[in-house]
Amino acid sequence: MDVLSFPWIDFSVAGVVIGSIYALMAVGLALIFGVSNLINFAHGAVFTIGSYIGWTCLMYLGLPLWLSVFVVAIGGGMVGALIEWLAIRPLNRQSRIAPLLATIGVGLILDQLVHIIFSATPRALSADLPDWRVTVGTGTIGIVDIFIFSTAVVSAGLLYLLLFKTKIGMAVRATAQDDDAAMQMGVKIHAVNMTVFATAGALGAIAGLLVGLYFNSIDPVTSFNIMLKGMVAIVIGGMANVPGAIGGGLILGLIESYGIGFFGASYRDLFAFAVLLLMLLFKPNGLFAKARERQAEPMTGTFVTQSRPFPIPWWATALVVLLAALLPMLDRPYVTQVMTNALIYALAGMSLTLVAGTVGMVSIGHAAFLAIGAYVSALLTLAGLPVALGLLSAGIITAVLGTGLAYPSFRLRGHYVSIGTLALGQIVVLVILNWDSVTNGSLGLYGIPPLEFFGLPLFSTNATYWFVLAIVVVAGLLQARLLNSHLGRTWRAIREDTVAAETYGVASNYYKGLAFGFAGFIAGIGGAVTAHQFSFIDYNTFNLLISVLILTIAILGGLGNITGAVLGAVLVAALPEMFRVLAEYRMMFYGVALILLIRFRPQGLLGSG
Repeated sequence: MDVLSFPWIDFSVAGVVIGSIYALMAVGLALIFGVSNLINFAHGAVFTIGSYIGWTCLMYLGLPLWLSVFVVAIGGGMVGALIEWLAIRPLNRQSRIAPLLATIGVGLILDQLVHIIFSATPRALSADLPDWRVTVGTGTIGIVDIFIFSTAVVSAGLLYLLLFKTKIGMAVRATAQDDDAAMQMGVKIHAVNMTVFATAGALGAIAGLLVGLYFNSIDPVTSFNIMLKGMVAIVIGGMANVPGAIGGGLILGLIESYGIGFFGASYRDLFAFAVLLLMLLFKPNGLFAKARERQAEPMTGTFVTQSRPFPIPWWATALVVLLAALLPMLDRPYVTQVMTNALIYALAGMSLTLVAGTVGMVSIGHAAFLAIGAYVSALLTLAGLPVALGLLSAGIITAVLGTGLAYPSFRLRGHYVSIGTLALGQIVVLVILNWDSVTNGSLGLYGIPPLEFFGLPLFSTNATYWFVLAIVVVAGLLQARLLNSHLGRTWRAIREDTVAAETYGVASNYYKGLAFGFAGFIAGIGGAVTAHQFSFIDYNTFNLLISVLILTIAILGGLGNITGAVLGAVLVAALPEMFRVLAEYRMMFYGVALILLIRFRPQGLLGSG
């Protein structure tokens, strides 16, 4: 579209309106981060709950809009307070990364509850507002636009009064500046944290209602995506900077609106995550940071609990492998298929436990490695390359490309590492979605050749199982050899104290690259096997929930523990398949498992490596 003929006013109004909603989300995230040094990944679930409370008030009970907004704020505040009380407060004595992972589990549980109560079907949402628009230049402004912007401004004003004109607000600001000093001065830290979570929950819930009014519908699957938009906004404005979060939300809204106008709606999310990555690389403290903003500290090594791995004799491992090889002899094809899927997840778990457990870089977008491997092998074999070479090529290309994509996160510190890997994972998915000429876009790739090894067919249930089992055994032995070498000791040194390791001459980025390269090779092969096993993949095959599932597997078995990754994969991926009557509760099961593990067994079932 020509710049001169572009309808700037219309898209500017749309950008300011949606940016106001992003600002409400971002303010809540910034409040929590400023006081608790925590990124609340459950904030998007509170947003969804707010939208459905609003639907209940407006469409089911017929309440007036002003009262519905008040009820939504109260409901969101209560949910936020419960999150702090039940999931965050018990982890106060844990490492700093533990509460972050706990909020991921809480988000899964809350999203699943919404699905169960209201179903996954989107619902129409509207309010009894006059249908008129004001003409401004060549554009128009509607009553809904004015209401959304006004609600955001009023909410920001009330937040200002709370923070700067009340005693609890003074306590919140004191805690954000120095929680230890505030505690010594008699500030009740738990009450402050609960107040902050309740306030953030109220703002997030109101944002959920406003988005529903803006698009005239609500959808339970939007929670994590909108939370990520709030996260982008606080990175733009400054992680703990509340005024900056408002500015960041408005900037993001305008960037998205103009991007949609010039390139189309399918690029909306790609713009957001590209901006996030650029901010993390070049100005991680945000556009509105103070001149002497404190730099984030490294978080490598802050989650792995010091413990001795559970000793497993070599003969016991060999016996288990032998029994696993005999599983197809039971003539239970369904069980064999389930265990094949579990072994593929084991490959992903092993690759993540290397970078997150051994090196200490918690990756929340690890499914991107599987997606790259799946598409590489599928495209090459569809072009005529033998499947065996396609699998090998998938591993090599994923190792190279995955390391290159993850390299920018090597220089990040603190929570920015998790945010950066999450952004990279989403960018890979969005590139797959929008690169129609290569990936076939949203239609996906179909007719992918089945598994075979230089003419030897492997597409039967038993043959596929034995083939994947062999890959798992070989990958496990190779990874164990690496961990017991000088390279493995160097990785663990980086995990325990990056600064100390660099002081002794360790090139941490080089060794992180080696870890991601090996992890990408293993995960890429796992993704490729999945593509050939099912003969179809699309951009949603390896979504964010798969990344969360892989993370749960790694934590369940024990970060850095190879055998634990296999055990975790069997428990997390296989057991729910055995109870398919409870399939709709599967994600809730993952969320509960993640929270319980972090709370009571952070070192995993077999201990951290």
